[in-house]
Amino acid sequence: MRIGLITPEPGHPLLAATAALLAPGHVVEVLDPSTAEGVPDRPADVYLLKSRTAHALDLAQRLEGRGASVVNTAAATTLCQDRTAMAELAQRAGLPFAATRCVGSLSVWARSAVPLASPVVVKSRYSRRGDLVARVDDAAGLRELAARWPGEPVVVQDFAPNSGWDHKLWAIGDQVFAALRRSELSPGGRGPNLPLALAELPAGWADLVRAAGAAFALDVYGVDIIDAGGGTPLIVDVNAFPGVRGQSGAPEALAALTLRRATGGGSDTP
Repeated sequence: MRIGLITPEPGHPLLAATAALLAPGHVVEVLDPSTAEGVPDRPADVYLLKSRTAHALDLAQRLEGRGASVVNTAAATTLCQDRTAMAELAQRAGLPFAATRCVGSLSVWARSAVPLASPVVVKSRYSRRGDLVARVDDAAGLRELAARWPGEPVVVQDFAPNSGWDHKLWAIGDQVFAALRRSELSPGGRGPNLPLALAELPAGWADLVRAAGAAFALDVYGVDIIDAGGGTPLIVDVNAFPGVRGQSGAPEALAALTLRRATGGGSDTP
């Protein structure tokens, strides 16, 4: 079978390890969305979409139009880039997602002089590498942030007191992986991922991850959860095709999922 990787970084650890597993019996082709001139005349049996650029999404959409199987689909990947749409879908699906409101331009909001009743988390509305994620405690902090990010479209979530650790949960098909990482809102910034056995997760969290995947129509995805107290989960982000770095068994799970999609296997999510 022919397997395509839509990515400018075929050396990414997860992709490289997966390609090495698939290569002995299959043809693995790299399609760099930044240089691809168009859709191949004969699409591969399946494509892994490990890029979120406009070029990559357009390419994936055109491949789907030609009947190609793409993991994740262009539509599902696009949805996860808009944090307003993400929150709306999560709430409709009954997921415990952080209440999210869109306030438009950060600079306009900072000039509104509306006092902050309590700390909030401000995020770029459109998720991307190097985007804005910051805690704001007062109007002075908001003005300072607006000076550094003028005109940035943002969403706002009330700050939920927590331990300062994020639960980084990933799924490849039906298989869930987990780690702990210091929150990027922590004074020292986020550190490395610390391995976490699924048995150490609060009851029901792994199933919650799978439910999020089903709601967002994702096959390879990440769900960031904080413990809001007593094991109560609060989802703060969902992302399509994360790196899943350093997780034993992740390349094997992705290789198996890829072959299932290549042969017409349906989604693993419930």
